[in-house]
Amino acid sequence: MSIQSIENAVGVFQETGGVLRTKDALAKGIHSQTLYRMRDEGHIEKVSRGFYKLTGKDLINYDFTTVALRAPKAVVCLISACAFHEITVEIPRFVYIALPRGANKPKIDWPKTRVFYVSGEAYSAGIVTHDIAGIKVKIYDPEKTIVDCFKFRNKIGMAVAIDALKTMYEFRGKKMSIKKLSRYSQICRVQKVMSPYIQMLTQRSI
Repeated sequence: MSIQSIENAVGVFQETGGVLRTKDALAKGIHSQTLYRMRDEGHIEKVSRGFYKLTGKDLINYDFTTVALRAPKAVVCLISACAFHEITVEIPRFVYIALPRGANKPKIDWPKTRVFYVSGEAYSAGIVTHDIAGIKVKIYDPEKTIVDCFKFRNKIGMAVAIDALKTMYEFRGKKMSIKKLSRYSQICRVQKVMSPYIQMLTQRSI
């Protein structure tokens, strides 16, 4: 096994943002023995079953990329999406994800996930695909994220939802769409809960 084979394998990892599943590495021409030698010599690190990343590679929101690879239909939501959009001071203990109702729960060893099942537009509305380290990750836009926080307020706490709305308004201002908030609140059937807050928001008294 040559040094060149390891250098070539490192290049393949870099092309994919520094993370690869074992089966994808093999499909891209990395021999299994090369992969194991890279692991043993510290070139790569095993982060979960069947997943490796380049050692020392600081991947932004790496936990999101792992979930996206494991569960392509998953959409990052709630506190995790709030953290991504920088509209909360909460530190997520899980990667919060939404899946269409009826979908099988993904088998993810790491990171810890918390799954919420939704249907129809409550699942599909507001999805934005972000490129994180070369991997496509679905994350709800800020307005949909806030509405979801109100929808699942009994699960994550009403204070989280209100603080996210306040922070969004204070730091995004005109960039926040009241129209989107209203539409999403209707889709998620929380318009009665949110309308007082949206009204105060439009009056700039929240």
